[in-house]
Amino acid sequence: MAEGQKRVCVIGAGPSGLTALKNLREQGLTDLICFEQSDATGGNWVFRPGPGHSSVYETTHIISSKKYSQFDDFPMPDDYPDFPSHAQMLAYFRAYESHFGLTRFIAFETRVDHVEPDGHGRYSVRVTSRGATRDELFDAVLVCSGHHWDPEVPDYPGHFDGEQLHSHDYKAARPFAGKRVLVVGGGNSACDIAVETARVSAHTAISLRRGYYIIPKIVFGAPTDVIYAKLRRLPKPLRQFLVGVGIRIAMGKWSKYGLQQPDCRPMEMHPTLNSDILNALRHGTVHLRPGIERLDRQDVEFTDGRRETFDTLIWATGYQLTFPFFDPDFIDWSGATDVPLYLKMMHTDCPGLYFIGLFQP
Repeated sequence: MAEGQKRVCVIGAGPSGLTALKNLREQGLTDLICFEQSDATGGNWVFRPGPGHSSVYETTHIISSKKYSQFDDFPMPDDYPDFPSHAQMLAYFRAYESHFGLTRFIAFETRVDHVEPDGHGRYSVRVTSRGATRDELFDAVLVCSGHHWDPEVPDYPGHFDGEQLHSHDYKAARPFAGKRVLVVGGGNSACDIAVETARVSAHTAISLRRGYYIIPKIVFGAPTDVIYAKLRRLPKPLRQFLVGVGIRIAMGKWSKYGLQQPDCRPMEMHPTLNSDILNALRHGTVHLRPGIERLDRQDVEFTDGRRETFDTLIWATGYQLTFPFFDPDFIDWSGATDVPLYLKMMHTDCPGLYFIGLFQP
């Protein structure tokens, strides 16, 4: 079959799905269809209030700068700030969709139920749309369904009787007014949520079981990633040294914030880019706690022996990597720490099966 005649399926019309469609079109492919289970494009950037919906929260802004978050061939508007809001990002992605004429390739309100090889070099894709189920064959499948939708919650000894939710279900700070809140985790969402809830709660603490590189979003008057980009051509050991020196100059000692020293060098773990949490720790509006030892009704016992009572636990502890439309004996990475894909994109045993967006840029 000639290259231009191949039939290609894209799963998900979020940012990865949209740019996958656009690039497939540029390669001359025309028999394309993107299945999107919601009624609009944008993926998690569509703000959907209420628990159970995969979406950003009310005050989300991107953590990487506009300069390094935009598509090379479709710049963000000049009036966008360095760190656009979720509403601005959604408007940007939909402008991208319109500019490149992608909407006509998208089947909305269509859920992908099952994907499997047909045994003859193609893939059978079962979808449900408006109550009707059908099977279709494709030469290639691009999985762009994201990996921020299946919450992972750690298991600690004991039981907590108060309110519990995952950051996946956090949408706004208002419901936590006057409460004692513990946020568990040290990533970007955890730090954002701790700062937000601290503005209305009676008490907010954040539990970190290890040291993190929590770095300001602005250093030396510029977005951190813009500064780092200037070092990219240097050898890694020199880059690590310079980044370490820059962090020390910009922040001072970790101990001044109550933070543990990270157990690795800069760039050997995913950094947390958040200026507000650093200010909150120094102002005492967010209280730092070590890891959790056990839970006891509404009390939390920490690894340093401290015991505190909380109304709410917010687990900002990441996501499992799951794809419910694959049979577990075909693909199951739910417990994996890394994906066994070439360049985190290509399945070595399944030609024509690709995964877009499983890397941390």
